[in-house]
Amino acid sequence: MLALINRLLDWFRSLFWKEEMELTLVGLQYSGKTTFVNVIASGQFSEDMIPTVGFNMRKVTKGNVTIKIWDIGGQPRFRSMWERYCRGVNAIVYMVDAADREKIEASRNELHNLLDKPQLQGIPVRKAHDITASLRINTTLLFLH
Repeated sequence: MLALINRLLDWFRSLFWKEEMELTLVGLQYSGKTTFVNVIASGQFSEDMIPTVGFNMRKVTKGNVTIKIWDIGGQPRFRSMWERYCRGVNAIVYMVDAADREKIEASRNELHNLLDKPQLQGIPVRKAHDITASLRINTTLLFLH
């Protein structure tokens, strides 16, 4: 009986509080976008990832929040698609492999190109940072500004 009441309460709460959001992951190839999506969706990490060709979309539900995540390929031929998939989203996550110092300049340039698009003004952008062996966060932010 208690389980039934709890399910009824959960359903009743969901009527009043349910959030749907959409976010886009962009960044150069091999920056960890697909890995990030897989960890959020399944809690599993895999080192064997295949580069995203074009884009992938995945819906993830955590509690009362459903997130539609667009994972856009980072190869040069797909970067022109970034703006299209960033329009109208709640947030943009710009992934940077800060351990790959050779790509920091290209990453900075692509981020600035994206942020210069008038259609994307006002959308929050967050830089993701995951490992301690990479450039320090303040150093990475300095390179990206």
